[in-house]
Amino acid sequence: MGSIAKTTVACVVAGGGPAGMVLGLLLARSGVEVAVLEKYPDFLRDFRGDTVHASTLNLLDRLGLGDRFAALPQQREQRVTMRFDDGAITEDFSRLPGRHQHIALVPQWDFLNLLAEAAAESPHFHLARHAEVTGLLRQGGRVCGVRYADKDTGRTCELAAPLVVAADGRHSTVRNLLGLHPRSSATPHDCLYVRIPRLPGDPDGTFLHFSATGGLVMINRGDYWQAALLIGKDTAQAARADDGAWTRRTIARLAPFTGERMAAIGAADIAVLQIRIDRLAHWWAPGALLIGDAAHAMSPIAGVGVNLAVQDAVAAARILVPALRCGRVSDRELARVQRRRQWPTVLTQAAQRMAQKRFVAASITGDVSTAVLRLPQPLRSLRHWPGFPYLLGRAVGLGVRPESLTGPLEPLSHG
Repeated sequence: MGSIAKTTVACVVAGGGPAGMVLGLLLARSGVEVAVLEKYPDFLRDFRGDTVHASTLNLLDRLGLGDRFAALPQQREQRVTMRFDDGAITEDFSRLPGRHQHIALVPQWDFLNLLAEAAAESPHFHLARHAEVTGLLRQGGRVCGVRYADKDTGRTCELAAPLVVAADGRHSTVRNLLGLHPRSSATPHDCLYVRIPRLPGDPDGTFLHFSATGGLVMINRGDYWQAALLIGKDTAQAARADDGAWTRRTIARLAPFTGERMAAIGAADIAVLQIRIDRLAHWWAPGALLIGDAAHAMSPIAGVGVNLAVQDAVAAARILVPALRCGRVSDRELARVQRRRQWPTVLTQAAQRMAQKRFVAASITGDVSTAVLRLPQPLRSLRHWPGFPYLLGRAVGLGVRPESLTGPLEPLSHG
């Protein structure tokens, strides 16, 4: 399914990730003809962003998809504890408003398939898989559609639309075609991802350990752990040397319960994720809008990436649906989307940079067994305040300025 029968739609969305699929679903349910182009043939890839926060869970409820999401295989976390050499802090979601007092860790391919199936129930939704955007159509200085390759047949197709939305991730093709370049913030680390067998007796929940001798996050995937080991920027090759001996040794030290099973892990089992934090100065051009990672790449810290992208999609749909129904989107309306979502992004990225500076950078300095990574101030004092875990849980679980289905999207709350 690499092409779409239509040659004209109201909106083309490049990228079938969380932002693209949520936007496609919302537009289709609002009666807007929308086409989502996904360059891969399916969603079965090893995603890193699988954390779904309460803000997104509440949205799924309003869309009538809460029960379908609850049926997906997932790990629910009501509390997440981050351990340091001299103590710990906890994010507690048990007092969040609404139905969901937890976050969910769910394979992203299952989440995307759910969204695709729900969107396909509308006759206004069109999804082309294995369809890669290769060019932009322009008229009078405005983007007016896309050129894309049907990778199943090798044909080149054109699809006209008054709006093209780039939701194609941190390596966005549409962004490159527009000549837009994000401004990057310095990041001190990258991540090594390792799949480790999970055995009876292992901890149940997410395991986070930040130490002077390393930083490790382990997510319970049922029969295995998805482990993310923090390493210095651009040091992946050295960390995987000697068939991954340093990686095995470091994970075993930070998570002693992994024990002898680490011996089976080799360099071929270690994937590298280059961490980026960046943001565009302008999220739009005449006839085009960028959302999610295409507009602002996030660090994995606190698992906010998927949820921030979903909030972008909700805001974009709510602001743009009236114009899309009329067949023309003005620059003013595109700028409104950026104004709405820019400051939540700025604040979230600022918090991520602070976390990197205060404890991530200190955990990647190497094997310094005599050193101690202390809780940063003011966390050292705030952790003694009984309400702090709930405040931290609210900040993470709901995020900054969660979006709702209001205005032209209000009927969706009953769908």
